[in-house]
Amino acid sequence: MSDSLPRYALALHTTTPELGIAVAPLGDAPSSLSPPEAVRIQVWDLGHALSTQIHVRLQAFIQPLSWSDIALVAVAQGPGGFTGTRVGVVAARTLAQQLDLPLFPVSSLKAVARQAAQESSAMADLRDMAVEMPARRGQVFAAIYAPQRQGDLIKLVPKLPDTVMDQAAWEEVKQRWPNPIQDVFAAGPLGGTVSAVLAQAMARWRQGDRPHWSEALPFYGQSPV
Repeated sequence: MSDSLPRYALALHTTTPELGIAVAPLGDAPSSLSPPEAVRIQVWDLGHALSTQIHVRLQAFIQPLSWSDIALVAVAQGPGGFTGTRVGVVAARTLAQQLDLPLFPVSSLKAVARQAAQESSAMADLRDMAVEMPARRGQVFAAIYAPQRQGDLIKLVPKLPDTVMDQAAWEEVKQRWPNPIQDVFAAGPLGGTVSAVLAQAMARWRQGDRPHWSEALPFYGQSPV
């Protein structure tokens, strides 16, 4: 690549057995709901091999870019599987520290909500989005986001931060919620939502946010045992 300033964003998603990696040029225009054509994404179903394969896959994926072309790193910080979440956050922190780059941690649930917004092109009613993902011991990871239209963009404002609770308690929260709700279920592997992780980070970058790598911490929600 040229010696010009680095203008690429890199994102990792490892909170499920899938490894998702995405890279895109930062550009100058705000990101829209739909990922730009220049976004390059790849997803691998690695299962238990994720921890041993992540660096090999990342090194191959980044080509033909060099590490000096990267301006920011983003990572899904959970909730999700304990081992996968930890592997991804540690890898992202190591990259950001070694390359002296900002690191943007993004909630796995918020990434799911953003992807749901991307796939619902009209978003006519802009209902609050209640995101749910299965957790251990019959509990659920849950969060509620309020979509706000800003021109052609949708901003997701957290109204109920990521948490874990019993299914019955979650249903009661939704029943008592003062606004209309759209249920969003985060079922199955989530590696493909790495594009939403990337989009969230790029939006914050363009707003002038530059979080230090040490601020990125995994959100497990539950003990692994």
